Amino acid sequence: MLTELHDKLVLKGDFDASEELIEKAVNDGLFSQYISQQEYKPQWNQIIPKCIKGDSEDSRPGMRGGHQMVIDVQSETVYLFGGWDGTQDLADFWAYSVRENQWICISRDTEKENGPSARSCHKMCIDSQRRQIYTLGRYLDSSVRNSKSLKSDFYRYDIDTNTWSLLSDDTAADGGPKLVFDHQMCMDSEKHMIYTFGGRILTCNGNVDDSRANEPQFSGLFAFDCHTRTWKLLREDSCNAGPEDIQSRIGHCMLFHSKNRCLYVFGGQRSKTYLNDFFSYDVDNDHVEIISDGTKKDSGMVPMTGFTQRATIDPELNEIHVLSGLSKDKEKREENVRNSFWIYDIVRNSWSCVYKNDQASKENPNKSLQEEEPCPRFAHQLVYDELHKVHYLFGGNPGKSCSPKMRLDDFWSLKLCRPSKEYLLRHCKYLIRKHRFEERAQTEPLSALKYLQNDLFVTVDHSDPEETKEFQLLPSALFKANKDFTPLGFSDVDHTYARRTQLFDTLVNFFPDSMTPPKGNLVDLITL
Repeated sequence: MLTELHDKLVLKGDFDASEELIEKAVNDGLFSQYISQQEYKPQWNQIIPKCIKGDSEDSRPGMRGGHQMVIDVQSETVYLFGGWDGTQDLADFWAYSVRENQWICISRDTEKENGPSARSCHKMCIDSQRRQIYTLGRYLDSSVRNSKSLKSDFYRYDIDTNTWSLLSDDTAADGGPKLVFDHQMCMDSEKHMIYTFGGRILTCNGNVDDSRANEPQFSGLFAFDCHTRTWKLLREDSCNAGPEDIQSRIGHCMLFHSKNRCLYVFGGQRSKTYLNDFFSYDVDNDHVEIISDGTKKDSGMVPMTGFTQRATIDPELNEIHVLSGLSKDKEKREENVRNSFWIYDIVRNSWSCVYKNDQASKENPNKSLQEEEPCPRFAHQLVYDELHKVHYLFGGNPGKSCSPKMRLDDFWSLKLCRPSKEYLLRHCKYLIRKHRFEERAQTEPLSALKYLQNDLFVTVDHSDPEETKEFQLLPSALFKANKDFTPLGFSDVDHTYARRTQLFDTLVNFFPDSMTPPKGNLVDLITL
C-alpha cells in the first residue's frame, strides 16, 4: 500500500487517490499500532445528575466515604451501597443510569428489605451475566463488637427481581473468611466464582487499631463457588517465606483479568508498613507469580505506595489503571496532596504516569483544582466501564484536619483519550489538502483560494488553537512570488518532488513499523 501511496502522491500528484488510500488504511486498522503507542490524555468531567424532584437532595446519594460501587457495563448502570457519612454507617442503595444521567434510590434501608445492615469498608462485586451483586464484610467499632455482631454475613442482590438473599449469616462457619474490612473481592462470571483476599479480621479484644493490645490478624485468599455455595481457602496469610506464599494486607488493589484468568494484587498496608509488591495469581492453575517484590528503587516510575489507590482493569487493552490520591499518613498528608493516574501495560510489564497534579499549583495558586478534576481523597470509589472506556468516581474523605467529619458527594467521569481513527483520518486529509493548496497557490491563486475556503476548511479542527492559527496563516501563500517557493539551485519540479516526499514521510509515520522502510541511513545497516 505504501508503494502505491508513494506513486499516487509523490510521482503523480493524485491527491484524491491518496486520500482514498489513507481512508482504506484507516478502515483496515493499519493505524491501530500508532494509536496504541500514543500517550493518554485524561479528561475529567464532573457529573451533575438530573433531579427527580426539582432540586431535592433526596434525588442523589449524600456525602460519604467507605462506600462501595459496581457497574453493569451492559446497561450502563452504576450501583452504590452504604458508606460512612462522618457520623454513622449508611444502608441506602442507589442506581445511576449513565444514559438517563439520573440516580434512582432503590432502597433507603436495605436491612428493612431483608438485605444487609448499614455498613462501611465492605466490598461488592457484580456478575453482569446473571445480573447479581454480592456484598461481604464491614467495619465495626470496638464498642459494639460481640460474638453475634462479629459474624460475617454474605448477601446477594438480584437486579431483575429487586430482592436480597442471605447466602450465609456466618461465612467463617461455612469455611470462608471471618468478618473483615478493607479487603478486596472479584467476580469471575465465566466460572461463576468469587475471589476475596486480605482485609483486617475484626476481634472482640480491644481496639482494632491498637496492635500493642492485640496482634492484628489478616484474612487470606478465598474462593466462593456460586453454584455450590461453598468456600475454599486457597492461601493463608504468610510472611512471604516461599514463592507461592502471599502476604495479606488491607487497603490494597485486586483485579481479575477475565481473558488470561489471573488476579492482580498490589499495594496496601500491613500494620504500619505500606506495601509496594505486585503479584498475580493464576486461578485455574493455582500459581503465584511475583511481578515485582517492591524492593526496586523505581519510586518515580511506579505508583506511589499508600492506602488510597483505586484500580481498574481493561482485559481487552491488557491495562491496569491506578488512581492515587491523598496520603492517609497524617504526617505526610499536607505534602502529598496530589492526584496521579498510572497505567500498567501487562504485556510490556511497564508502568507509565498519565498525569500527576498538585492540588495547589504554584504557577496559579488562585486556580481551583475542583474545576478541572476531583480533589485528592481517600475512602472513595472508582469503577470502570470497559466497553465504553469510562471511569466513574464518587465521594470519599478529603482528609481535612479542620473538618474531620467532612465527606464528599461529588460525582465524576474520566475518559483516557488517545487519537481516534476518525481524528487521524481527518488530520491526514488536512495535511494532504494543505499541501495541495500550497502547490496550487503557486500557479492558480484564485483556484487555490476557492479550494482553501471549501475543501481545506472542512478538514481543519477549529477547536485546536494551533491548527486554527496555521490555517489562518495559509492565505499568505497566495501573495508570495513564485520564486519564494523555489530554493536556490532547485527547479520547480525538484522542489515539488521534495515537498511531496516530505508529506509522504509524515504520513508513513502512522503506518505499522512492519510496513515502513528502515529509519536512518541505509549505509548504517551494512556490516563491514
